[in-house]
Amino acid sequence: MGDRWQVEVDRGVCIGSGLCASAAPGGFRLDTARQSHPVTDEVDAQEAVLAAAEGCPVEAIVITEANSGEAVFPPEE
Repeated sequence: MGDRWQVEVDRGVCIGSGLCASAAPGGFRLDTARQSHPVTDEVDAQEAVLAAAEGCPVEAIVITEANSGEAVFPPEE
């Protein structure tokens, strides 16, 4: 894993389950429409953020390496 990650949430896919905010409360928040947002666009690589992405029921969270753009989650196949 790299040192810094870019984190994005596809609002067209997000269903507002809140699992990401529960798994990584410092990484995600829900807005008044119950749509998830990363707290910041770039974060230090951390297991809680990766767990939030992996636990998203609709895979609305995309994580890439900040320096290379390489996919962290979902992994490239």
